[in-house]
Amino acid sequence: MPNLAKTSRYTLGEKIDTLFLEVIELIYTASFLPKEEKLLPLQKAMAKTDLLKFFFQIGWEIKSLDVKKYITFSEQLDEIGRQLGGWARQSAQKETPAPKRGRD
Repeated sequence: MPNLAKTSRYTLGEKIDTLFLEVIELIYTASFLPKEEKLLPLQKAMAKTDLLKFFFQIGWEIKSLDVKKYITFSEQLDEIGRQLGGWARQSAQKETPAPKRGRD
């Protein structure tokens, strides 16, 4: 990850790059699965997104990532997390049958 200081680029940066690729892979996989099978990859993607936030915070705390970039990445990861959460909630909902019409 070129945005990190050189001292962290091949350790923390590599971990962040790997997690990004795993999140993308999980989202891509979930997009092609039937609704009832989407939840597990989406939950994994959410967990890896949380890990990404954690590693970015570490990068900021050890001053390998400047504040401006940290804020930018954090905001984008928060948005990704919100979208994944909404998608997971939608996938987890059981379809309720339409109410029956007629005599009761």
